[in-house]
Amino acid sequence: TVGEGTTITFYLPAAEQKEKQPQEVRHIVEHHGKVLVMDDEKLVLEMVSDMLRELGYSVETAEHGAEAIEKYRQAMTSEEPFDAVIMDLTIPAGMGGKEAIANLRKIDPNVKAIVSSGYSNDKVMSSFRDYGFSGMAAKPYTMQELSKVLAKVLAKKD
Repeated sequence: TVGEGTTITFYLPAAEQKEKQPQEVRHIVEHHGKVLVMDDEKLVLEMVSDMLRELGYSVETAEHGAEAIEKYRQAMTSEEPFDAVIMDLTIPAGMGGKEAIANLRKIDPNVKAIVSSGYSNDKVMSSFRDYGFSGMAAKPYTMQELSKVLAKVLAKKD
């Protein structure tokens, strides 16, 4: 009847409750050392810095390749050189990781550099060693993934 409304009833089958599987416990390797992080996005710099500090590292940041090269050069002459560098591959307004790693290798042939990018299909990401990098971290990455790649890179003897 018009103006009186309609009642509709839906019968939905009850979902079977599955037994919860215990979640995998992921081990985070804690290290101590000094890491330089280069990225043009301030939010990424903050997040990665926080993750690294949580893992036990001291952190410095750079927003482009030229700044990273200068900070690395200064640290080489100090009592506390960098143990590793994490470099964004693409910096639209400045020198990115691909160009910066070549310069860092001239300063320190044994630099332990990790290339980082959200563009996982870039040939530098798939062949990072050919470009002078020691490791690769595809964005976005978790603290566990970051811990794992750093542990692997720092364990390598050049």
